[in-house]
Amino acid sequence: MQLSALLPAFSLVDLLALFAVVAIWMLLGWRIEDTAARKPSVTVLMSEYRREWLRQFVTRQPRIFDATILGNLRQSTSFLASTTMIALGGLLALIGNADRLIGVAEDLSLAGANTRMVEAKLIVTGLFLTHAFLKFLWSNRLFGYSAVIMSAVPNDPEDPAAHPRARQAAELNIRAAFNFNRGLRALYFALATMAWLLGPWALAAAGLAVGWLVWSREFASHSRQILVETLPGQDAIPLKNT
Repeated sequence: MQLSALLPAFSLVDLLALFAVVAIWMLLGWRIEDTAARKPSVTVLMSEYRREWLRQFVTRQPRIFDATILGNLRQSTSFLASTTMIALGGLLALIGNADRLIGVAEDLSLAGANTRMVEAKLIVTGLFLTHAFLKFLWSNRLFGYSAVIMSAVPNDPEDPAAHPRARQAAELNIRAAFNFNRGLRALYFALATMAWLLGPWALAAAGLAVGWLVWSREFASHSRQILVETLPGQDAIPLKNT
């Protein structure tokens, strides 16, 4: 498939819709991870709770509770990485049978499309799935690094190395969480790009819907309201750069 020969087959509306979806995805990622914003996202707020977790970890005995939490986090990344690989394999099989897809969708907007165009649209979804898989994989690896550093934290809270190593584990944990969230966002937008098979307007509508969904969960959800609440007599958790 030659890209130079395929691009003219797409209308200007198709290209604009695709550009809009990619722009929404990238802008959301930048805004969500912006630690200097006046209104931080749930992802940024959780970063400070992760730091607080590792501060409490230094003095907690025994530390089985912390190991359990980290194990559950790694299990989540492994599950989603495996699921994404299965989805990617299914998509590749679908690309190999694009003719059948057109036949099934004769009554939809695909009726006037050719096999190459359908394959190109599915490849865009595949790129999002591949990005998600790589992010989940790296997130799992970072959680593993964090587990090793946590194991290296001395049992004695007065040891000079205790708090510095706990901070290292916290920062690795935060980077792992950021990559996990990037993988989730890529999955959301992979689903949105599937709507392109129904036409450019469906793609634009799906991109806007997914963008609103991600934004609302990060900035306008009840969960965020709970995270910013403080207990009586306590100050709000200060934000630091991540």
